[in-house]
Amino acid sequence: MEITERQRYDFKREIEKIASYQGRGTELISLYVPAGKVISDVASYLRDEQSQSSNIKSSSTRKNVQSAISSILSRLKGYKMVAPEHGVVFFVGTVPKNGDQTTMVQHVIEPPEPVTTFLYRCDSTFYLEPLLGMLEVKDVYGLIVIDRKEATIGFLRGQTIQVVKNKHSLVPSKHRMGGQSALRFERLIEIATNEYFKEIADLCASVFLPEKNLAGILVGGPGSTKDFFVKEQYLHYELQKKIIDTFDTGYTDEYGLRELVEKARERLKDLDIMKQKALVERLLGEIRKPDGGLGIYGLGEVMEALRAGQVSLLLISEGLKKMQREYTCSSCGNVMTTIRSDEDSAAPKCDRCGGTTTMTSERDLVDVMFEIAEQMDTDVELISAGSDEGKMLLTAFAGVAAILRYRAGR
Repeated sequence: MEITERQRYDFKREIEKIASYQGRGTELISLYVPAGKVISDVASYLRDEQSQSSNIKSSSTRKNVQSAISSILSRLKGYKMVAPEHGVVFFVGTVPKNGDQTTMVQHVIEPPEPVTTFLYRCDSTFYLEPLLGMLEVKDVYGLIVIDRKEATIGFLRGQTIQVVKNKHSLVPSKHRMGGQSALRFERLIEIATNEYFKEIADLCASVFLPEKNLAGILVGGPGSTKDFFVKEQYLHYELQKKIIDTFDTGYTDEYGLRELVEKARERLKDLDIMKQKALVERLLGEIRKPDGGLGIYGLGEVMEALRAGQVSLLLISEGLKKMQREYTCSSCGNVMTTIRSDEDSAAPKCDRCGGTTTMTSERDLVDVMFEIAEQMDTDVELISAGSDEGKMLLTAFAGVAAILRYRAGR
């Protein structure tokens, strides 16, 4: 299942939180368990590690490592015989809190893409590299590598290449059979090639057309065959429109798909940037209209329109780091809702009686907006804070803007 924008955001925020931890020694455990791994084997491995940890010289480090392993062993009991569909990742360890105090942190992640390798690491920081590439998961791309002998069809889902079909052709080689004229033999090759291309096109239709999140198609292969296949429009017309470009590859098997993805990296990156640029330019175009258009910005105005169901498209900067918190007054019971930055956690005075308040709930503001947007059938786009458009959205519009379905009162 393709990861949604909201899931991707929540996943990124959790990774950022895990990355912020720093242990006092090599006592933070990262454990990657791939899909299908037998849980009893993982438990056995951890018990061996726990036994070996008794040799750690530092008593505090030894105690913390053994406690972390015990915590993971306890959590493993919640899984059945084998690890889930995409595997599971554990981040457990002891980190400094205040002064000489410490606290154990525990994060269990079932990632959006498959974990491919079993890995255990004990260090002063958590090992996140295998998960970082998964943050880029947004669109699905169709992959085709083809020549006259073979074709392979697959998908690029985030950083994962999925092979779906491999087909060898029956097109005769250039070496002519005895007794055949050159013209007749060339004609036979032409007919066989045409049938082969049509067969590959039918396979592509059966694989790609059902994919709702198909953002584009990349075509590769050696020589001119791939270009002929595209130019002559063998693909279904809906797929033909999604072809991004052709790329030279030396192979047409699974390795050819990997070659194709590497060759297309920069082009795909540019496409994502251009998509975000177009969305922000559309917003600016509305704002610049003499009558104000359908563009709005500013957290208060956007939240009001979002709750009223006026918003068609909500643009949120990934750099928006705000929390929605509720505080209850201990004197009069008044409940206050505030929106503040991550770092600003000081409890405000009651706006009714001036008394002391206590925080009773806390939610990431982006999650709150996603939830309202889902209820109102509003599209949401997260804009990278690293792009020029993302920087503009964050600095000029406080990280939130929207395009309305209609202006109230019109």
